[in-house]
Amino acid sequence: MMAGDIYEYLSEKISIEDIVRNCDMRAYTSFKAGGEAEFLIIPQNIDQLCHTLRVLSQANKKYMIIGNGSNVLVKDGGYSGAIIKLGDAFSSVETKGETLTAGAGTLLSVVAKKAMEAGLSGFEFASGIPGSIGGGVYMNAGAYSGEMAQIVEHVEILSIREYDVYTATGEELKFGYRHSLLQESGDIALSVNLRLAYGEPEKIRKRMQELMEMRNEKQPVSMPSAGSFFKRPEGYFAGKLIEDSGLKGIAVGGARVSPLHAGFIVNQGGATASDIIDLMNLVRNTVYDRFGVMLETEVKIIGD
Repeated sequence: MMAGDIYEYLSEKISIEDIVRNCDMRAYTSFKAGGEAEFLIIPQNIDQLCHTLRVLSQANKKYMIIGNGSNVLVKDGGYSGAIIKLGDAFSSVETKGETLTAGAGTLLSVVAKKAMEAGLSGFEFASGIPGSIGGGVYMNAGAYSGEMAQIVEHVEILSIREYDVYTATGEELKFGYRHSLLQESGDIALSVNLRLAYGEPEKIRKRMQELMEMRNEKQPVSMPSAGSFFKRPEGYFAGKLIEDSGLKGIAVGGARVSPLHAGFIVNQGGATASDIIDLMNLVRNTVYDRFGVMLETEVKIIGD
């Protein structure tokens, strides 16, 4: 199936404003670097999402789901497939008692604010993570001794094989370090149900402010990046291994190991995806030569 045919079939149910061909992904990723995606598709409801998946399956076209684009890098040669970004209908937040339910496309910062306003505690750790709650579940996002696995009660999920919706508990998602079962199944989180606890809104706000100040002090939040670039190796800290290897502040083109936190690779201006990948490989090889530890990336790198 040709690109024009894919576009025609997609537009049977999806607004043409929500289908972008040859989309510059710099505008949709936190790194602000990289190439184009053949398609960017923004389904506004479950029916449109299922339609998108069916069309792409019939065309044998690869795809990737993104939330806030905070954990993905598209290579400079582009991605010969479709990027699917959940639309506004997947960004609702509701609270009932000590339960909060959020659409998968909702930013973690928005969920944290809504929880605070409802006097619900337990989500403060995620208030500064620059991603969506669907992505947070997918990778069991965490910070400051908290992680999604501690608070997810259940998740509404779309099967990519049967196109039906089912529910999985937090236990059934088999959370691990930066891992959930969704990474193996490929199924798509639609909404997330969190079990929180009543607290005082002012205390919750102060805790969120404390964590934000810590993040601002220790992390390069003012520069484009994908957050912590590498996973934490068992028994080590990636940032310390990189710093002890003498790599803090080192640059390749426009990409740089942050002088503030060596676990971050930042776009210091005009970085290409190749700059970031070359710097990544330099860091991984140097750390391995020095300490015998091969760092694994948290960032998903896709494309040609």
